[in-house]
Order: sequence, then structure tokens, then C-alpha cells
Amino acid sequence: MNRYSPQKRGLHDVGARVARVLGDRILASEITYEELTVSVAADSIVEVLTILRDDMDLQFESFIDLCGVDWPEREKRFDVVYHLLSPYRNHRIRVKVETDEHSPVASASAVFPAATWYEREAYDLYGILFTGNPDFRRLLTDYGFRGHPLRKDFPLTGFVEMRYDAQQRRVIYEPVKLAQEYRSFDFLSPWEGPDYELPGDEKATQ
Repeated sequence: MNRYSPQKRGLHDVGARVARVLGDRILASEITYEELTVSVAADSIVEVLTILRDDMDLQFESFIDLCGVDWPEREKRFDVVYHLLSPYRNHRIRVKVETDEHSPVASASAVFPAATWYEREAYDLYGILFTGNPDFRRLLTDYGFRGHPLRKDFPLTGFVEMRYDAQQRRVIYEPVKLAQEYRSFDFLSPWEGPDYELPGDEKATQ
């Protein structure tokens, strides 16, 4: 008796077909949460996406999205993750490449035009660079914004703050100024008590 459900058997068939058509372009492959994930080199991503789209037994024709993942402790700190859907097979595939903040990835916009906006978003929020994108501008943050807010080392307060200046009649940007210092909260049990003296407790020793 086959231990796989029909859905899982189909996914393993798709995985086998992907392995055949991509060959040594695949650096790693796994099936997790009933979804196939393959890792490829960044310099082969356009070729890989084209093969997955055009192969008659796969037909991953629908581009779902592209996103970034930040691993700051890693030499190549970013994953660029592409999600594709095959309406023909009714399966999804996740394609991953690794890059750093200085090495651009070739744009997928020539294969999937919808990737243009997602690449702009990945650049805006993570600082991931793409070559060949026809409209490579920030997408979500304001003009003059410094940094990339979804990086794990981006400060919660940001680098600059903006306000409208009535005299100059324009929005100006200034370094962040905190009205108060960071507060330190303790989350100890009230029965254990904090390891410092609370205001007013000094009266108990008088």
C-alpha cells in the first residue's frame, strides 16, 4: 500500500520532474508542509524560472509573489523566495536563492512581469538589489527614507523623523529625537518582586 495520499504522490512526481529538468542547477530540494522547495544559485534564477514556466509537464505559469528573508548572522544574509503555482498540476513550488546586500539578483520581470512590483518591495524593505528591473524605485516608504525597515538590525525608531514646517511650508526630515529614555519593564511575578527598590519602599526601613 502506498503510504502517500494522492496529493502527496502528485507532489513527489512533480519533484521528480523538477529534478530532471533542472538537473545540477538545484542546490537543495525538500518537501515540507506539502509544498516543494528548491534552492538554486542566484545567477541561474531567470533560467530556472523560465524552465519551470515553459516545461509542458510542469507549467508553473502563475507568479504568486516574491519576498525576502533576512538572516543577518549569515554571510549571504538574504533569501529571495519565489512562489509559483501550476494551475495545470494544481501544485505550488517555492524557489530560493541566497544573496548579500551588495550582490544583485537578475530581475524575473522578463519571465513574470508581475515580479516588477515585488522586487521593488524587496529592495525597499530589505535592500535586496535586482538588475534589469524596468522601474527600480522604492515602493512603500517615503521619499528620502533612510534604511530598509524589515532588516533585523533596523532600529525600531528608525533613523529620521519627519514633520511639516509651517514657516518653510514643506516637510523636513530630522534625526530621531526621543522625548524620553527607553523605559525598563520587569515582568517578574508579583509574589517574587523585582530585584530593585520600588519608589516608596524606602519608608519601610525607616
